[in-house]
Amino acid sequence: MSAGSSSAGAAERRRFVNLAAAITATGGLLFGYDTGVISGALLFIRQDFELTSFLEGIIVSFLLVGAMVGALSGGPLSDRIGRRPTTLIAAIIFGVGAMAVAFAPSVAFIVLGRFLLGLGVGLASMIVPLYIAEIAPADRRGALVSLNQLMITIGILLSYIVGVLFTPIEGWRWMFGVALIPALILGIGMFSLPESPRWLFEHGRMDKARQVLGRSRSPEEVDQELQEMQDIKNQEGNQERVSYAELLAPFVRPALIIGIGLAIFQQITGINTVIYYAPTILQGVGFSEGGAIAATALGVGVVNVGFTILAVRIIDRAGRRPLLLIGLVGMTISLALLGTVFASGATGDNSTVLSGVLATVCLAVYIASFAISLGPVFWLMISEIYPLRIRGTAMSVASIANWGSNFLVALTFPVLLAALGGATLFWIFAFLGIVAWVFIYFRVPETKNRSLEEIEASFRGTTVSTGRVR
Repeated sequence: MSAGSSSAGAAERRRFVNLAAAITATGGLLFGYDTGVISGALLFIRQDFELTSFLEGIIVSFLLVGAMVGALSGGPLSDRIGRRPTTLIAAIIFGVGAMAVAFAPSVAFIVLGRFLLGLGVGLASMIVPLYIAEIAPADRRGALVSLNQLMITIGILLSYIVGVLFTPIEGWRWMFGVALIPALILGIGMFSLPESPRWLFEHGRMDKARQVLGRSRSPEEVDQELQEMQDIKNQEGNQERVSYAELLAPFVRPALIIGIGLAIFQQITGINTVIYYAPTILQGVGFSEGGAIAATALGVGVVNVGFTILAVRIIDRAGRRPLLLIGLVGMTISLALLGTVFASGATGDNSTVLSGVLATVCLAVYIASFAISLGPVFWLMISEIYPLRIRGTAMSVASIANWGSNFLVALTFPVLLAALGGATLFWIFAFLGIVAWVFIYFRVPETKNRSLEEIEASFRGTTVSTGRVR
């Protein structure tokens, strides 16, 4: 084979992987959009339906109830019918949920629509990084899986921009309806993509797995990865059924603890209080409705996208652990400072501008720190650390822990904010950031530049056949 044809083949393989990751990550965009859109829409839903604080919490948090159900069913479903069909199901649910909220005649219908959107979000939250991780080469896996997180942040920013555009007409229904467009893109796009090669291998379709791997690997790399998969399968023995009990196997338990721990800490350090309630927080320090939405789009949305792009570019070089540890330092300091802004009493008429600027800066630093650490790294690591045989099921468990924690924080935040005040609440989040840092320092391993089979073998305390150059 000539150097020119070899180079052309490598370029074609790279294009395929990029296209597959981009189409699949549209699920991440929907995840982000449907998560963030409520922050702007809630201000007008509150007026139209005269919501109490409790009903606000219900509307926000029922997306998370749906997400827990979606995550619970998504793992076993993807292990059974495949990663691709599960993604198609998520696309359909996203479209139906968007229309349900857009045309909702009552609060009950809004809650139902939010539940459906949550089902889609729960499915997408685990199936998108799973599919990309299983189709991506080891040396690009971090960046490609983190593309999902980038699309989540773009979705959140897009929801803020749409919120700003429809604020003059108080068009909260339009804010939700726009999500139908990316749902159609995801559904149509997935028809052009193959099934995950590792799912095909696990289900005995060796020839098809080899064919799919050949679209993104050289012939030598295809042989190597298939051999690694076979080594792991030989170590497993002949097991026919996957059960949740397998998650408690001694070699799986450390990975299970890591996944659940990262899932919980991603939420209880306050990220979605910022995503859902940033306009409410900024109104509390003197912003008008329109000003709060605009400041959220700039201080949260743009920063989130910008620093996630940075994370995508450096995650395969810097590694997972350093980004987690550095990011948590920034998150903790900014949360402590945000609490101080509230505690200082600088929320009166004489210091509205100063307090608003300080709060916006603190939120921006917090988001920047999250965007290079717990944001992308959590979803990346749970797609890497679990055994192939139970990867979908194990990711479901981590996702359920994530969405369950998200639900509790979102449901209780308005009540706790009213009862404790912003200062105490954000200081609590800062303390939990310190706890998260300690957990990561002592429990979370580095996984960069290692194949999925090598990572699995390290938890088993075994090795796989590899000729990969480091």
